[in-house]
Amino acid sequence: MRQRALWPAVVAAGLAVALAAAGCGSAAGPGEADGGGADRLVVWDWKSGDANAAAYLDAAKADFAKEHPDVTVEFVAQPFDQYYTLLGAAIQSGKGPDVMLFNGGGQLRDRTDALVPLDSYVADDRERLAGWEAFTADGKTYAAPVTLQGHPIYYNKELYERAGLDPDRPPSTWDEFVADCGTIEEKTGTRCLALGNKEGIGIQFFLSGLGSGVLTDQEYDDWIAGKRDWTAPHVKRIFELWQQAEQTGLNNDGANSTAMFNDSFALFQSGKAAHVIGLMSDVGHWQDFGEFLDPEDIGVMPAPVITPGVTPSLPYDGGIGYAVAKWTRDPALAADLVRSLTAREPLAAFQSDAGAIAADTGIDVSAGGPAVAAIVAGIDGGKPALHVALSASTLELMGRLSQQLLSGSVTVDDALSQLAASDQG
Repeated sequence: MRQRALWPAVVAAGLAVALAAAGCGSAAGPGEADGGGADRLVVWDWKSGDANAAAYLDAAKADFAKEHPDVTVEFVAQPFDQYYTLLGAAIQSGKGPDVMLFNGGGQLRDRTDALVPLDSYVADDRERLAGWEAFTADGKTYAAPVTLQGHPIYYNKELYERAGLDPDRPPSTWDEFVADCGTIEEKTGTRCLALGNKEGIGIQFFLSGLGSGVLTDQEYDDWIAGKRDWTAPHVKRIFELWQQAEQTGLNNDGANSTAMFNDSFALFQSGKAAHVIGLMSDVGHWQDFGEFLDPEDIGVMPAPVITPGVTPSLPYDGGIGYAVAKWTRDPALAADLVRSLTAREPLAAFQSDAGAIAADTGIDVSAGGPAVAAIVAGIDGGKPALHVALSASTLELMGRLSQQLLSGSVTVDDALSQLAASDQG
């Protein structure tokens, strides 16, 4: 039997980007899918309408039923593009689902005053699961991680081989990266980077995917801790590279008019770009790419070193996780459902069927191929993604400015000045 913890007090507190496929079904507002009671729990998410999540949810419900056979669990799949709007309406009304799915970072942190701190309920899961930091605010944990989400740099080994480059020795410095990209384009006619920035999201992947090759350890840790110096030379260098990659033709044509989901990923998996900064889970990841490319040809490389002496690391956080609503009638019961949704057997099914990197790093990934093995090997030395530390408003501004940087209608200095003001506000 699980050890039940006492119901803790509710507390309050910003960010992360919503990067996942849209859920199926029509939207259900607060009055249509309110929480249950002693014999019924309602869960909102954008995953339960996905066939790849069916085995995961069945296993989680079976786990929960072992201790709560008389409690009905109802999943309501909301459309992802409306999810946080609907959730905001539920929070404003003070009623809605008992359990809800969140992206790690600001989408959760902006709403912690509507959530139950879970620390005492999930104490036994702390060592087994990774990614807790993305669901933490002011020292309290508000959701349990289901997946890990991060931004590996994928490369096409077959294109490297066709260009006469060693596919097992990707470039380790920025100069080598640019040189290899030139060789690949010359020999194969393929652009270096697949980039979709129509939504203003590409800059987030670029910042986090390449940042550990630019910032020193101290600068990186300070950034995550909220001590960000937007005028620092190394921070400026990242945004200069963002602009220069466009100006020197490393990106595909029309990056600002190319949707990241899923047009930019299609460029990579169709062999029209040699590299892409993708995801670990959900979409734009190793399993998606493996449907079009030979899995043996999907490489994962560390960020190229741009500042001599730095050690690149895998940028990752908790991806998605389940939280408990403040208004639920039985928080301990709802927390038990969260624990079932993050139990090993359900997470193993989710990793197998959906290609997610589960938060339970004890799950065997040997069947996933070399790309997933390389990603998982980087988890121990990984660090939180740089963009996840930013507020939702700063991310939104960064998206608009990133488009202007690509078009040349704003300078790097002006963009960083605006971002610094937003970050401090």
